[in-house]
Amino acid sequence: MTLASILSRGDSAPSLHQRILSDIEGRILSGEWPPGHRIPFEMELAELYDCSRMTVNKALSQLAKSGLIERRKRSGSFVTQPHAQSAVLEIRDIKAEVQSLGQVYDYELLAREQRRADGEERDRLDLKAGAIVLAVQCRHFAGPKPFCYEERVINLAAVPEAAAQAFDKSAPGPWLLERVPWSAAEHRIQAVGADADMAKVLEIPEGTPCLQVERRTRMNGVHVTLVRLVYPGQAFELVANFAPTQS
Repeated sequence: MTLASILSRGDSAPSLHQRILSDIEGRILSGEWPPGHRIPFEMELAELYDCSRMTVNKALSQLAKSGLIERRKRSGSFVTQPHAQSAVLEIRDIKAEVQSLGQVYDYELLAREQRRADGEERDRLDLKAGAIVLAVQCRHFAGPKPFCYEERVINLAAVPEAAAQAFDKSAPGPWLLERVPWSAAEHRIQAVGADADMAKVLEIPEGTPCLQVERRTRMNGVHVTLVRLVYPGQAFELVANFAPTQS
């Protein structure tokens, strides 16, 4: 469902600002106006739709709030590169990701435990028997709704200072990015259906398609952390650009 259809739902006929909103949104989502494309200036749009600049400004403000366009002082408005698409292919701060979409960020720690690594964790992080890890489970919110569930294991042999961190006020991801100079990362991306537990955590119906991203990071050949991020899938796409290698 598009932003314009949500705003016009229940009305017999869309208002002029909703028509402007729908037209611009349609051109962006269809690819007619790609990322970086400059939106016509407010004065141009006001002339085109025979309306006031205030009406145009209202539509552009809503598009900017939804993250479809970026408004730059003196330069105009431009189509943005959807942040949710690139986020899964980069190591980014989820708080910054949510805020870049124009949403209010919140964080909740669900569980924190220092324990011995289990068999899968030893295999994935190349740990010896008896190795101690810090396991953290948390939720990230965009506004009132859960945006992402995070399940992370930190190798305390690589980052011993993590044992002293409560992670009750902020997530472990930004803390690690600031302190650990990781040198390599591996992503594993899957489409999964939300089971009963995940549906409850993300506040979505059981079976809802989700995007699951598993990531391992290394520092000088030593694995630092293994994290699983699960996003409700309806708002996400995976987009990557490729170029042929030169022989």
